[in-house]
Order: sequence, then C-alpha cells, then structure tokens
Amino acid sequence: MVIFPFILLLDQRYKEDKYLLNHENIHIKQAAEMLVVPFYIWYAIEFLMRYLQYRKFRQAYLNISFEREAYRNEQNLHYLKNRKLWAFRKYF
Repeated sequence: MVIFPFILLLDQRYKEDKYLLNHENIHIKQAAEMLVVPFYIWYAIEFLMRYLQYRKFRQAYLNISFEREAYRNEQNLHYLKNRKLWAFRKYF
C-alpha cells in the first residue's frame, strides 16, 4: 500500500518482490504527478464508480485506472523510466 511517499508492507519478505515494489512505485509516480491529495480523491471516487458498476469490491478495485496501469506494467521494471505523464488516463 502507498501512503505517499511511503510504501507500507505487511511482511518484510515483500521487500524482495521486485514486481510488487514496481507496482507500488507506479502508484508513487501517479500520486506525485497529481500532487498527492487529488490522487487519493480521484482514487476514491473512481472506486465508488466502479463499485456501482460491478457490485463487487475486488472487481471494482481491479478496474480503477491507477490499478489497471500498475498491474499491467508491474513486471516491466523499466516502465517508470519511459512512462508518459498521466499515463493512467489510457486505462480509464
């Protein structure tokens, strides 16, 4: 989980998971480019929209544009070097 600018891990073993860390660093980049507070507001509003759409918590979460970008690119460890500004919009 990201609470800007920190990545919070439930277990120290997750420090070794390069894909999880890349996923969370994508969220750090998203939050930074949106000046943090608007990121969390947008995230919450989009989650509510997706929840109304799908009526399932997990499906709503997985369809948030920020999560879609992060999940689709977490295994590309060079993604953040080439990522365009506001790239999450492509996943909305």
